[in-house]
Amino acid sequence: MTHDIVIAGGGLAGLTAAILLARKQYRVLLCERKKYPFHRVCGEYVSNEVLPFLKKNDLFPATFNPPAVRSFLLTGTNGQKLTLPLDLGGFGISRYAFDHYLFQKAREAGAEICENCEVSDISFQKNTFTISTSEGVEYTAPVVIGAYGKQARLDRQLDRDFTEKENDYVGIKYHVTGDFKKDEVALHNFRGGYCGISAIEEGKFNLCYLVRRTVLREYGSPGDLEEAILRQNPYLDDIFTEASHLFEKPMVISNFGFYPRTAVQNHVLMTGDAAGLITPLCGNGMAMAIHAAKIAADTISRHMPAGTTGNREALEKEYVSHWNSSFRTRLAVGRKVQQVFGHPVVSGLAVRVAGAFTPLARSLMKRTHGRPFQ
Repeated sequence: MTHDIVIAGGGLAGLTAAILLARKQYRVLLCERKKYPFHRVCGEYVSNEVLPFLKKNDLFPATFNPPAVRSFLLTGTNGQKLTLPLDLGGFGISRYAFDHYLFQKAREAGAEICENCEVSDISFQKNTFTISTSEGVEYTAPVVIGAYGKQARLDRQLDRDFTEKENDYVGIKYHVTGDFKKDEVALHNFRGGYCGISAIEEGKFNLCYLVRRTVLREYGSPGDLEEAILRQNPYLDDIFTEASHLFEKPMVISNFGFYPRTAVQNHVLMTGDAAGLITPLCGNGMAMAIHAAKIAADTISRHMPAGTTGNREALEKEYVSHWNSSFRTRLAVGRKVQQVFGHPVVSGLAVRVAGAFTPLARSLMKRTHGRPFQ
């Protein structure tokens, strides 16, 4: 079966790209290995840099009344504290709600969406892709977008460099209720990692933390780790005491890292986390995924009009250039800043220094975020 575009993965990047391209009359097929709606391990905070774009394109999920976030709280492992205003601010919404909302928008736009359908192989010959799926079906298309997230078997099939490196991080997520601030995103250090909490829809909060796999292995389970390590931070101790958990057990994603990735691999245009995974402490992954999808859709429409073979060389060159200018510095800054997080001494010192030199702290925050766009 032939399409103009095949998108591997249906997160924020994949769905946004599907909507934009389907609205431009491309024949779009999106393959998602799960069935909507479903939860993902994610910080679930969206920077307002994407707000003008979402509203202009009728993609802002207003029906969920997402809470506005205006300030940032940072604590060291022993409870050192720093509060800063967020220049742009943001809003909170679960991936369960936001992805399903965009899924419905993509279908309305005319995109074909194959659920419970994982892309298992992508090959490129004679200017055409052949895409194989877990269902045993093959598709062909002149353009493929990789939007399959932090990690996938496709990365090895596409021979991506970072797959040979050690991936030492684990992400753990809960949804909770409690008497927590709805207009604040908080980031709390503990030995070996850090934990964020922020409001989402329906009075709920997302509680999500990143930890090194070696530290988790010391304690055997998230619950034991939380009791022994996370609760040494007095702010986290208060949170875990107050919180009422809404999941029977936490969601866990493991074996990933923050190494640089390529925006184009074997002619596949990578978007979202598949193109570059920003450290969660920056709180900007969701906005970057949406923005990258817009860049991909705009670049495709310029160089590969629907129904044509177009100019692939120009497409790839422009996409890489635009992606790098938009995101490369943010990712590099995030990797550098992450080095001081999760360390009992250094994290506390960083909080004190940031408090003493507030302009420096705000400058670092700006370097991991972009400007509003439409």
